Amino acid sequence: MANQYPGPPPEQPEQPGHNPYATPPGGQPADAGYGYPQGGRPGDPGYGYPQAGSQPPPPGFPPSAPPSAPVPPAPGGFQAGPQIGGMSLSLGDIAVSGDTIMTPAGPMPLKGAVWTATDMSRTEEKMPAHAVVLAIVFFLFCLLGLLFLLMKERVTTGFVQVTVNSGGRHHSTMVPVQSREQVMFVLNQVNYARSLSV
Repeated sequence: MANQYPGPPPEQPEQPGHNPYATPPGGQPADAGYGYPQGGRPGDPGYGYPQAGSQPPPPGFPPSAPPSAPVPPAPGGFQAGPQIGGMSLSLGDIAVSGDTIMTPAGPMPLKGAVWTATDMSRTEEKMPAHAVVLAIVFFLFCLLGLLFLLMKERVTTGFVQVTVNSGGRHHSTMVPVQSREQVMFVLNQVNYARSLSV
């Protein structure tokens, strides 16, 4: 591995003191194809650029219709308009962008959408293990160690189910939560989505 390239490439004879980045002998620039994709000339289109001739579309893609032809509506009857800006809201696999709700079930109109959120989380309150250890250790020194038994820890687990109905379609997703703050965040996002749907 240390001697991977034992010498210069065979097509270039070694010339001592020769700078490979210098202007070629004769003062002329390199060939026209140098630095251009596919070895073309400066006016030729390069790799990845549309060619002047008409090429058939790749398989699986329908040929593009002329701009004046009307676009048929989607199966749900809703045709998504041009999206202005980026995504404004995301709840699990539901995304709101412009005037469209994007779901795995397909696009839905934002106008008139019905949003439902169901809190399916639970919060447990328990005494942490370190409180018991501290109570035992400080009980030996003074009776104040018993105050450590008053420590409580709240643990939230579960999901918030978010459902959207619009344009004859229905989609539901489960958003996992680990704290009451996350539950409130998801519920506030659903309220924001409701305000966008009016």
